[in-house]
Amino acid sequence: MKIEVLFPEICNLYGELTNVSYLEKSLNTVEIVETNLTDEPLFAAEMPDLIYMGTMSENSQLLVIEKLTEYKARIRELIKEGANFLITGNALEVFGEEIIDKDGTIVKGLGLFPFKTKRDMMNRFNSLYLGDYEDMKIVGFKSQFTHSYWNEGADEKPLFDTLRGPGLNPDIKGEGICENNFMATYVIGPILVLNPPLAKHIMKKCGIDNPTLAFEDAAMEAYNARVTEYSDEKTGFYY
Repeated sequence: MKIEVLFPEICNLYGELTNVSYLEKSLNTVEIVETNLTDEPLFAAEMPDLIYMGTMSENSQLLVIEKLTEYKARIRELIKEGANFLITGNALEVFGEEIIDKDGTIVKGLGLFPFKTKRDMMNRFNSLYLGDYEDMKIVGFKSQFTHSYWNEGADEKPLFDTLRGPGLNPDIKGEGICENNFMATYVIGPILVLNPPLAKHIMKKCGIDNPTLAFEDAAMEAYNARVTEYSDEKTGFYY
């Protein structure tokens, strides 16, 4: 299995590289290719088994958008061909049309999906998250200055169906973005460690038969405890 990690020097704001290291610990044979901002992406010449990018600062978003704009057509091609992407936190905003700051500043995104992002740096939104994805529950955390909104009449492509917490924005239940094997979510941090069924699902999508996980028993015990806790209406979700 070959995993390309995009811009790890700036896209690890909430320790998201743990997602990659967890897969590495769980696989007998894996090649991790770290693509820095000054490198040509591996995906420009081939299709890695998984392309991963995590949360970044607002200034880093500008650098990432500038870098990936050169490869916009290739990214669109990869999504169409079914390449596996896992994009977490505000990295998903890079793939939208615009990031609109409350002061009126507008940052143009890659425009690969029909949504816009609204940012308010004076108000951070924090919450737990509980959602459905295919036949599994998804648990996690959100911490952001932004929410994203599908364009009116757009063909919405949510990743998760929200049970508790906000969706892509607080007004909708659909969370994240999904097209073919492109998966993007506002959920931050070690989402694969917190959700071992999702980790195994992604490994299967990448061609791993009968995957097993490092520390699987402990990971499943913690996961089941979180699902129970987050499903309890007495558990506060916003802070």
